[in-house]
Amino acid sequence: MTFDTLLVANRGEIACRILRTARAMGLRTVAVYSAADRAARHVAMADTAVAIGGGAARDTYLSIERILHACAASGAQAVHPGYGFLAENASFARACLRAGLVFVGPSPEAIETLGNKVAAKQLAARSGVACLPGYGGDQQSPDVLAREAARLGAPLMIKAAAGGGGRGIRRVDDLADFAAACAAARGEAAAAFGSGDLLLERLVHLARHVEVQVLADRFGHCVHLGERDCSTQRRHQKIIEEAPAPGVTPALRASMGEAAVKLALAAGYVGAGTVEFLLDPEGGFHFLEVNTRLQVEHPVTEAVTGLDLVELQLRIARGEPLPFGQQAVRFEGHAIEARLCAEDAFDGFAPQSGPILAWRLPGSPRVRVDHELAPHAELSRHYDSMIAKLVAKGRDRDEARRRLVDALGRTSILGVGTNRDFLIACLQAPAFVESRLSTSWVDAAAVDWKPPTPGSRWQAVATALWADAQAQPHGALANWSSTGPRTMVASMASAGRTWQARITPAADGYRVAIDDSEHLVSIGGEDRIEVDGLTLRSQAHCARDPGGAVSGWLDLAGVCALFDDVSIRPPRRTARSAGGDVCATMHGQVASLAIATGDRVRAGQALLAIEAMKMQHRIDAPVDGRVIELGARVGAQVAPGTLLLRIAPDGGLA
Repeated sequence: MTFDTLLVANRGEIACRILRTARAMGLRTVAVYSAADRAARHVAMADTAVAIGGGAARDTYLSIERILHACAASGAQAVHPGYGFLAENASFARACLRAGLVFVGPSPEAIETLGNKVAAKQLAARSGVACLPGYGGDQQSPDVLAREAARLGAPLMIKAAAGGGGRGIRRVDDLADFAAACAAARGEAAAAFGSGDLLLERLVHLARHVEVQVLADRFGHCVHLGERDCSTQRRHQKIIEEAPAPGVTPALRASMGEAAVKLALAAGYVGAGTVEFLLDPEGGFHFLEVNTRLQVEHPVTEAVTGLDLVELQLRIARGEPLPFGQQAVRFEGHAIEARLCAEDAFDGFAPQSGPILAWRLPGSPRVRVDHELAPHAELSRHYDSMIAKLVAKGRDRDEARRRLVDALGRTSILGVGTNRDFLIACLQAPAFVESRLSTSWVDAAAVDWKPPTPGSRWQAVATALWADAQAQPHGALANWSSTGPRTMVASMASAGRTWQARITPAADGYRVAIDDSEHLVSIGGEDRIEVDGLTLRSQAHCARDPGGAVSGWLDLAGVCALFDDVSIRPPRRTARSAGGDVCATMHGQVASLAIATGDRVRAGQALLAIEAMKMQHRIDAPVDGRVIELGARVGAQVAPGTLLLRIAPDGGLA
């Protein structure tokens, strides 16, 4: 069972994180990579890297055959699956064992039992762990599911039986919506997990998502490492996690931990796993599911326990016993993690992809950053949208929260939109600050949230960057004429706004006048900008297109946005719906189409769904009217700005 060469069957930040610990333990490391990841950070970190094909996940990181071939080619003796992809695939674990490889995780039998929500719930009930009323039978016809939904009553949850991660989940508040929600959940589940089987559960109002980390060795020993609160979610996907969970008493922690350990032992579990519970407002907890792998949010547990979960996984996989018992587990301080994702959080969380032009992550001993970024990084549409995880620790929750807000403010990604500002809004929201948490608090609070918008100072800096980029090809005298400084006029646009500016070169920069405001801007570099005598933290990147127009990205004073020179061209068209045109806001594939040419639709009515980064995103009608043109069909690949359909609005507005 010993091994000295470990292959990491994953990519991105989790591959980097596993490689870091494996190398610290003296193991030889092997990475695998798709064509899209040839220049990725995890490839450079490993001792050896093996190419496994093209870009699509199903042909690379989800291909058991190619992963096993990479093991054979590299001499790997053990495989760590990370999370996602094949991490909870019992057939993959079994194939590894048959090939004589050590699988860093539980047995295939444990994955099969606990990886299926229905089977796991049945085992939990037999083990005396409280479960919610629901249905998870073999009969999965629409009629049977509708009958069971009527028995349970609304509100209820529809969940994919074969997987998690927020995919294949729908909330139903009115049984009249059950059939459509069921069909959407089944399609998403089948695409993500290869099975469309569903589980129905009664909804618990104002419930919190609290999970317990367990560790078990091959000798029948199992401990828990406390709990994490993962209630801060958007669309059933976690975005902020913390440990310990606010308000959980030592007695409740012990009860939840005991239930989690009991379930793990009943399943014959080995390795690191997570038992998830719903915690109701009265303090009762109800079993949700088991994740038979390392969780994305494991760093918060590491922060408060001082343990390295990947190292413990590898030691257990080598056949070593747990080096400590339950009484030795100690907790210190508080830790909060935020998931930085490439998505437009203020426009339906549409995933973003493309090249990252520049990036900056905070450096602090109090903030841990796990990331995948390399020079000239590019985010592929084939994979998950997460870029990095930022984890802040403090003596108490508020200190950790404030440190994380500061760290996010020092984080900058140029080239694609991110959810940075949305995460900051979450952390500063009264509900979060006061620990008034539930799995629905973000969706309720964020209804009125708006992205930060550029003010005149931001606009002046963007304009000065434009002027500086215009001048650079012409040398030191570009901004001067025989009569003195040359005043320029520019039309600029950003975040849906346009402005006119007059720019006059000055000895120490540019004087930029916009409406009634004037600012003196001095550019010492794309990360060192002085405005009106104040040096501000910033990051910028400018480029000139073949036609001579300059555009760029600017992150300044809490606003990160693209800006355009529209002096010689119209403002860049956004992908958002305008009037009756419905355009794609992301790269993806049209998964379903609910309307046809000639149909009448009402504002808010579901029109189609786009599958992107393993999720289906519903597209609704922006206006009342009649569909006069369809620009896409089911199965078609679309990009941001692609016309999906056109509606002739009632009243004749275009």
